[in-house]
Amino acid sequence: MTGEPGFLPMTVAEAESLGIDRFDIILISGDAYVDHPSFGTALLGRVLWDAGYSVGVIAQPDWKGDADFRRLGEPRLFFSVSAGNVDSLVNAFTPNLKRRSSDVYSPGGRLLRPDRATLVYTDRVHALFPGTPIVIGGIEASLRRFAHYDYWSDSVRQSILADAPADLLVFGMGEQQVVAIARRLAAGKAVGSLTDIPGTAYRVEKKAWRSMDQSGYVVLPGYPEVKEDRYAYARAFALHYNEQDPFRGRPVAQPHPKTVVVQNPPAIPLAGSELDRIYELPYARRAHPSYTEPIPALEPVRFSVVTHRGCFGSCSFCALTHHQGRIIQSRSVDSIVREVERMAAMPEFTGVVQDVGGPTANMYAIHCGQWETAGTCPDRRCIDCTALDRSHKEQLRLLRRLREIPGVKRVFIASGIRYDLIGPEDGEYLAEVCEHHVSGHLKVAPEHISDRVSTCMGKPSRAVFDAFRERFETLQGGKKKRQYLVPYLMSGHPGCRIADMVELAEYVRDTGLYTEQVQDFTPTPMSISTTIYHTGLNPFTLEEVYVPKGREKRVQRALMHYRDPKNYGLVCEGLRAAGREDLIGNAWRCLVPARGRVPRGGPSPRQTRRPQR
Repeated sequence: MTGEPGFLPMTVAEAESLGIDRFDIILISGDAYVDHPSFGTALLGRVLWDAGYSVGVIAQPDWKGDADFRRLGEPRLFFSVSAGNVDSLVNAFTPNLKRRSSDVYSPGGRLLRPDRATLVYTDRVHALFPGTPIVIGGIEASLRRFAHYDYWSDSVRQSILADAPADLLVFGMGEQQVVAIARRLAAGKAVGSLTDIPGTAYRVEKKAWRSMDQSGYVVLPGYPEVKEDRYAYARAFALHYNEQDPFRGRPVAQPHPKTVVVQNPPAIPLAGSELDRIYELPYARRAHPSYTEPIPALEPVRFSVVTHRGCFGSCSFCALTHHQGRIIQSRSVDSIVREVERMAAMPEFTGVVQDVGGPTANMYAIHCGQWETAGTCPDRRCIDCTALDRSHKEQLRLLRRLREIPGVKRVFIASGIRYDLIGPEDGEYLAEVCEHHVSGHLKVAPEHISDRVSTCMGKPSRAVFDAFRERFETLQGGKKKRQYLVPYLMSGHPGCRIADMVELAEYVRDTGLYTEQVQDFTPTPMSISTTIYHTGLNPFTLEEVYVPKGREKRVQRALMHYRDPKNYGLVCEGLRAAGREDLIGNAWRCLVPARGRVPRGGPSPRQTRRPQR
């Protein structure tokens, strides 16, 4: 086989030009094929090719027929099936369950993927190639590997492995797993024997399960129980959540009516040198040349750089703990510099590095001494731990090196920073980020300022955000062109009442913060917040938690956009429900006028900002 091709082949003609008469592995994805390390198909395909296996790609096949699935023939080792970079239902529907009119991961934004794409594709492949192993992965499969609440059907569904005719499920970042699977199958092992690969889940027949020694497993309440009993669902979530550490995690099993789903412990985090090798593979950073329309999702990330993986923030509404994990895995500065140098040589490069970061940009190179041997602590959150080395020196060194690369004019941090990691002692870091790596706006994510809601979200208190905001504002003194904080805010989260949203609206009024980045909470699979939304229980304490639903969620979101005339009725409804009619009127502190419509363009500054004293 030849070395890494310009693009992974999508046709027989491309395969023949590379001397391939039969692929080892075929990757099927709900996304268009973009050869960029931010897209799972390109990342896994390049890693497998680098390991010596030929890889073909079937992107966004027409699931209503057989032709696309047969296009590349039958692979020698296995099919890999993924819904794409995003859960197909998150991709298809808004938080209000309205169907979206476009798909940014498709050419021209066209709607080309089915709902529940992993199931649909796997069913079709199994019907056409019943003897060929099928491995499912990607965010959709990863976060549906146990029985889970499904917001779109308002029901508890089985593990995706209990529904899909797949042999293995890869969860988390899958490079190590897919290479291990390929090597064992190439060595003649039966797919049914691959039951010990970290970062995978598999099925066991119920009869075989009953005869096994179960002493080393954490056995969850079964699907019939969690479907009917909210306490059982909450207990099951807490049990598997506590086993998502690669060093101390134990195998987890959950019985289903026809099978038992078993999850192995997560894969061991990659070393920095391994990450360097993966991200320095020869990605074209372009869509496959067969596309005649642009892929909208590519442009915002074409010249971005992934610096690390993992996040120890432990936000309740985020499932990253179940996917990338809490341990930070950072690339070397030299590797990132080489990647940007290659980008700078591309004819399309205009001098702007769009983003340098990861799930949280300023967790790069943050480290804990026990991560490599003992993993994360079971009894505390890393974000609160004083033993964590929070230094930003290595990130500053990286950013300075990138600014010196010939052809690079600007290096932006677009992926956001965790402000509670920036203390008063980090003045140099914050000043340098604002000076060189932020355009007009710095993105941060307080999500809420009610301490009751923030606690439920796993976010820091209002006092922490206020302290950061004051340091940021101090830096704006004397600037000809000031910068602004853009906070990500959330409405409708479990634990949040209308009174909390009124408090947040008043905070926005008094601080003059932007409110464009407001998200209505969406219960996505395998997060703490989704468990609370479904059960009304804190899964770790089993205490009752208030959950806003239905019309109240609309009112909560409207309160965040109280300046929008279209929301006048809902805002008044919310203020009255909270007993805050004092905020309806024409005084400076009122959110909306007493009667009539909000003036075109929103209230005057006298209605939204406290006068200067």
